[in-house]
Amino acid sequence: MKNNIKVYRAMHDLTQESLAEKVGVTRQTINAIEKGKYDPSLDLAFKIARLFNVSIENIFLYEDGGN
Repeated sequence: MKNNIKVYRAMHDLTQESLAEKVGVTRQTINAIEKGKYDPSLDLAFKIARLFNVSIENIFLYEDGGN
């Protein structure tokens, strides 16, 4: 799943560490999500979207695996 977290962090002048603190995860989790190595739980996805005051679809871009 692709995402725009890095873009939204830049727009809000947040580091990975500060975003992680605000949503209750580690910096490493935010890093892994940004790199596409980890898909967040639905709960975490909602927390991130709410923090940036946008819908989940603005942050996370679902890619159909060809099914």
